Amino acid sequence: MLRRLYDWTLAKAADRRAEAWLALFAFVEASFFPVPPHPLLGVMCLAEPRKALRFAAIATLASVAGGLLGYAIGHFLYEAIGAQLLHWLGLERSFPKAACYLRETGFWIFVVKGATPIPFKLLTITAGFIAMPLGTFLLASLASRAISFMIVGVLFRLFGAPIKAFIDKYLALVTIGFVALVLAGFAAVTLLEGGTHRPGSKCDSVTAISLVPPSR
Repeated sequence: MLRRLYDWTLAKAADRRAEAWLALFAFVEASFFPVPPHPLLGVMCLAEPRKALRFAAIATLASVAGGLLGYAIGHFLYEAIGAQLLHWLGLERSFPKAACYLRETGFWIFVVKGATPIPFKLLTITAGFIAMPLGTFLLASLASRAISFMIVGVLFRLFGAPIKAFIDKYLALVTIGFVALVLAGFAAVTLLEGGTHRPGSKCDSVTAISLVPPSR
């Protein structure tokens, strides 16, 4: 069954509308959708390795655009939509610490996030809530999303055929690895919620934040 699903997904990834679907998934995931676009990006790159950089660029730009929607939700509609959205996504406990870290580190937490499975939507909504300067937000989002997506594109462009051959041969192991990555994402959120306590970091003890954003 897993093999049939894999083959079916490869066929869909080569569909003429695949790029539009990739852009849509990358856009909505940056603000409210729970499923990341990386699996679709990876499968599309597998189907057509020569277009891997193009696919990665589409995902990057669409995700940055979607991040603006997340920013707007946090900035203008937090009480009306943002708080409930974070609750629905299971991220409300992470929000106070995310706000603290964004205020403390700003640009760099976005860049570092590109190499971690922490949900991007948590950062975009939080950035809007704390009124992070829009220029900084855009540059940081672009850097973060480029790290997250363009590395995938480069790897598949350079090593597409061998990677596809490996996945074809070891599909079950690859699937287990992907599940492990998803679990790592949950672990990263748990750490943000207070699973660890690094000495000297005041954000570790933050458990609440005012529902009224700073004056704009």
